[in-house]
Amino acid sequence: MPRLRQVSRAAATSEVVTRTYDLLFGARDPVAEPGTTTGTRGDWWTVFALVPDVLEHANRGFALYRSPKRKLDPVLRELAQTRVGWDKASQFVFSQHCKSLRGLKVPDAKIAAVPHWQTADCFDARERAVLAYADCLALQGGRTPDAVFDALKGFLSDEEILELTYIACLYDMHAVMSRALRTEWDDRDESIVEVQSPEGFSARDFLDIGRRE
Repeated sequence: MPRLRQVSRAAATSEVVTRTYDLLFGARDPVAEPGTTTGTRGDWWTVFALVPDVLEHANRGFALYRSPKRKLDPVLRELAQTRVGWDKASQFVFSQHCKSLRGLKVPDAKIAAVPHWQTADCFDARERAVLAYADCLALQGGRTPDAVFDALKGFLSDEEILELTYIACLYDMHAVMSRALRTEWDDRDESIVEVQSPEGFSARDFLDIGRRE
Protein backbone atom coordinates (compact mmCIF):
# COMPACT_ATOMS: atom_id res chain seq x y z
CA MET A 1 0.00 0.00 0.00
CA PRO A 2 1.16 3.58 -0.56
CA ARG A 3 2.79 5.46 2.30
CA LEU A 4 0.15 8.21 2.31
CA ARG A 5 -3.56 7.79 2.86
CA GLN A 6 -5.90 7.55 -0.10
CA VAL A 7 -8.98 9.65 -0.74
CA SER A 8 -12.18 7.66 -1.16
CA ARG A 9 -14.91 8.80 -3.51
CA ALA A 10 -17.13 9.66 -0.53
CA ALA A 11 -14.39 11.82 0.97
CA ALA A 12 -13.67 13.67 -2.29
CA THR A 13 -14.93 17.25 -2.11
CA SER A 14 -13.14 18.69 -5.13
CA GLU A 15 -14.60 18.59 -8.62
CA VAL A 16 -11.19 17.83 -10.13
CA VAL A 17 -10.97 14.68 -7.99
CA THR A 18 -14.47 13.44 -8.81
CA ARG A 19 -13.96 14.16 -12.52
CA THR A 20 -10.70 12.24 -12.49
CA TYR A 21 -12.28 9.33 -10.66
CA ASP A 22 -15.20 9.27 -13.11
CA LEU A 23 -12.79 9.15 -16.03
CA LEU A 24 -10.57 6.40 -14.66
CA PHE A 25 -12.82 4.32 -12.42
CA GLY A 26 -16.37 4.95 -13.60
CA ALA A 27 -18.81 4.93 -10.68
CA ARG A 28 -16.52 2.83 -8.45
CA ASP A 29 -14.84 4.02 -5.27
CA PRO A 30 -11.20 3.46 -6.29
CA VAL A 31 -10.13 2.90 -2.69
CA ALA A 32 -12.74 0.22 -1.95
CA GLU A 33 -12.59 -1.26 -5.46
CA PRO A 34 -9.12 -0.52 -6.86
CA GLY A 35 -7.96 -1.19 -10.39
CA THR A 36 -7.44 0.52 -13.74
CA THR A 37 -7.64 -0.69 -17.33
CA THR A 38 -3.84 -0.92 -17.48
CA GLY A 39 -3.72 -3.30 -14.52
CA THR A 40 -2.47 -0.87 -11.88
CA ARG A 41 -4.19 -0.45 -8.52
CA GLY A 42 -4.87 3.22 -9.29
CA ASP A 43 -3.49 4.44 -5.98
CA TRP A 44 -1.28 7.06 -7.67
CA TRP A 45 -4.52 8.95 -8.35
CA THR A 46 -6.09 8.39 -4.97
CA VAL A 47 -2.94 9.63 -3.20
CA PHE A 48 -2.56 12.69 -5.43
CA ALA A 49 -6.22 13.46 -4.64
CA LEU A 50 -5.05 14.48 -1.16
CA VAL A 51 -4.15 17.87 -2.68
CA PRO A 52 -6.61 18.55 -5.49
CA ASP A 53 -4.67 21.39 -7.11
CA VAL A 54 -1.58 19.16 -7.26
CA LEU A 55 -3.69 16.49 -8.96
CA GLU A 56 -5.01 19.12 -11.36
CA HIS A 57 -1.48 20.31 -12.12
CA ALA A 58 -0.43 16.72 -12.85
CA ASN A 59 -3.47 16.20 -15.08
CA ARG A 60 -2.54 19.30 -17.04
CA GLY A 61 0.95 17.91 -17.50
CA PHE A 62 -0.48 14.72 -18.99
CA ALA A 63 -2.69 16.77 -21.32
CA LEU A 64 0.26 18.97 -22.29
CA TYR A 65 2.51 16.20 -23.51
CA ARG A 66 -0.32 14.56 -25.47
CA SER A 67 -1.51 17.83 -26.99
CA PRO A 68 -1.70 18.07 -30.80
CA LYS A 69 0.34 21.26 -30.39
CA ARG A 70 3.43 19.19 -29.65
CA LYS A 71 6.04 19.15 -32.38
CA LEU A 72 8.00 16.22 -30.93
CA ASP A 73 7.45 12.79 -32.48
CA PRO A 74 5.42 10.82 -29.88
CA VAL A 75 7.64 7.76 -30.33
CA LEU A 76 10.71 9.78 -29.37
CA ARG A 77 8.81 11.23 -26.43
CA GLU A 78 7.80 7.78 -25.19
CA LEU A 79 11.29 6.37 -25.66
CA ALA A 80 12.58 9.13 -23.39
CA GLN A 81 9.85 8.60 -20.80
CA THR A 82 10.40 4.85 -20.78
CA ARG A 83 14.16 5.22 -20.43
CA VAL A 84 13.76 7.73 -17.60
CA GLY A 85 11.53 5.22 -15.80
CA TRP A 86 14.25 2.61 -16.18
CA ASP A 87 16.99 5.01 -15.10
CA LYS A 88 15.09 5.97 -11.96
CA ALA A 89 14.19 2.33 -11.19
CA SER A 90 10.49 3.14 -11.27
CA GLN A 91 8.68 0.01 -12.32
CA PHE A 92 5.47 2.03 -12.59
CA VAL A 93 6.77 4.67 -15.02
CA PHE A 94 8.83 2.16 -17.00
CA SER A 95 6.02 -0.36 -17.39
CA GLN A 96 3.32 2.19 -18.23
CA HIS A 97 5.40 3.75 -20.98
CA CYS A 98 6.37 0.39 -22.42
CA LYS A 99 2.61 0.05 -22.95
CA SER A 100 2.48 3.49 -24.53
CA LEU A 101 5.25 2.53 -26.95
CA ARG A 102 3.34 -0.61 -27.85
CA GLY A 103 0.25 1.52 -28.45
CA LEU A 104 2.30 3.52 -30.95
CA LYS A 105 3.11 0.29 -32.82
CA VAL A 106 6.75 0.23 -31.74
CA PRO A 107 8.02 -3.36 -32.16
CA ASP A 108 8.30 -5.46 -29.01
CA ALA A 109 11.98 -6.13 -29.73
CA LYS A 110 12.72 -2.42 -29.63
CA ILE A 111 10.73 -1.92 -26.40
CA ALA A 112 12.62 -4.81 -24.80
CA ALA A 113 15.91 -3.18 -25.81
CA VAL A 114 15.30 0.12 -23.98
CA PRO A 115 17.19 -1.08 -20.85
CA HIS A 116 20.27 -1.92 -22.94
CA TRP A 117 19.90 0.56 -25.77
CA GLN A 118 23.66 1.24 -25.83
CA THR A 119 24.37 -2.21 -27.28
CA ALA A 120 21.16 -2.66 -29.28
CA ASP A 121 21.23 -2.27 -33.06
CA CYS A 122 17.48 -1.74 -33.47
CA PHE A 123 17.52 2.00 -32.77
CA ASP A 124 18.28 4.56 -35.46
CA ALA A 125 20.60 7.52 -34.93
CA ARG A 126 17.77 9.84 -33.95
CA GLU A 127 16.44 7.41 -31.32
CA ARG A 128 19.91 6.81 -29.93
CA ALA A 129 20.45 10.54 -29.52
CA VAL A 130 17.17 10.83 -27.61
CA LEU A 131 17.99 7.87 -25.35
CA ALA A 132 21.45 9.26 -24.64
CA TYR A 133 19.93 12.62 -23.75
CA ALA A 134 17.37 10.95 -21.47
CA ASP A 135 20.29 9.34 -19.61
CA CYS A 136 21.99 12.73 -19.26
CA LEU A 137 18.83 14.19 -17.75
CA ALA A 138 17.95 11.32 -15.43
CA LEU A 139 21.36 9.97 -14.45
CA GLN A 140 23.64 12.98 -14.73
CA GLY A 141 21.36 15.72 -13.39
CA GLY A 142 21.24 17.41 -16.78
CA ARG A 143 24.99 17.37 -17.39
CA THR A 144 25.03 16.80 -21.14
CA PRO A 145 28.17 16.51 -23.29
CA ASP A 146 28.25 18.78 -26.33
CA ALA A 147 28.42 15.73 -28.59
CA VAL A 148 25.08 14.45 -27.30
CA PHE A 149 23.41 17.81 -27.68
CA ASP A 150 24.90 18.32 -31.13
CA ALA A 151 23.50 14.94 -32.17
CA LEU A 152 20.05 16.00 -30.98
CA LYS A 153 20.28 19.26 -32.89
CA GLY A 154 21.09 17.31 -36.02
CA PHE A 155 17.62 15.74 -35.89
CA LEU A 156 15.37 17.97 -33.81
CA SER A 157 14.41 21.64 -33.80
CA ASP A 158 14.99 23.80 -30.74
CA GLU A 159 11.27 23.62 -30.01
CA GLU A 160 11.32 19.82 -30.12
CA ILE A 161 14.35 19.67 -27.83
CA LEU A 162 12.64 21.92 -25.29
CA GLU A 163 9.54 19.71 -25.36
CA LEU A 164 11.69 16.59 -24.98
CA THR A 165 13.59 18.10 -22.05
CA TYR A 166 10.46 19.23 -20.25
CA ILE A 167 8.58 15.95 -20.69
CA ALA A 168 11.55 13.75 -19.74
CA CYS A 169 12.17 15.83 -16.61
CA LEU A 170 8.46 15.74 -15.76
CA TYR A 171 8.61 11.95 -15.78
CA ASP A 172 11.83 11.96 -13.79
CA MET A 173 9.77 13.73 -11.10
CA HIS A 174 6.88 11.26 -11.41
CA ALA A 175 9.28 8.31 -11.13
CA VAL A 176 10.95 9.75 -8.03
CA MET A 177 7.61 10.56 -6.37
CA SER A 178 6.15 7.16 -7.16
CA ARG A 179 9.09 5.40 -5.56
CA ALA A 180 9.14 7.68 -2.51
CA LEU A 181 5.41 7.31 -1.88
CA ARG A 182 5.34 3.63 -2.94
CA THR A 183 2.45 4.02 -5.31
CA GLU A 184 1.35 1.45 -7.89
CA TRP A 185 4.12 -0.93 -8.96
CA ASP A 186 6.71 1.01 -6.99
CA ASP A 187 5.28 -0.39 -3.76
CA ARG A 188 8.26 -2.72 -3.38
CA ASP A 189 10.60 -3.49 -0.54
CA GLU A 190 14.18 -2.29 -0.78
CA SER A 191 16.19 -4.88 -2.69
CA ILE A 192 19.64 -3.74 -1.53
CA VAL A 193 19.92 -4.99 2.01
CA GLU A 194 22.62 -6.67 4.07
CA VAL A 195 22.85 -10.41 3.54
CA GLN A 196 23.34 -11.88 6.98
CA SER A 197 26.47 -13.91 7.65
CA PRO A 198 26.23 -17.59 8.55
CA GLU A 199 25.68 -18.40 12.18
CA GLY A 200 28.94 -18.29 14.10
CA PHE A 201 30.67 -15.88 11.71
CA SER A 202 31.74 -12.68 13.50
CA ALA A 203 33.03 -9.28 12.45
CA ARG A 204 36.41 -10.32 13.91
CA ASP A 205 36.51 -13.20 11.42
CA PHE A 206 35.91 -10.73 8.60
CA LEU A 207 38.76 -8.51 9.75
CA ASP A 208 41.05 -11.51 10.06
CA ILE A 209 40.29 -12.45 6.42
CA GLY A 210 41.27 -8.94 5.36
CA ARG A 211 44.57 -9.16 7.19
CA ARG A 212 45.38 -12.55 5.69
CA GLU A 213 44.71 -11.20 2.18
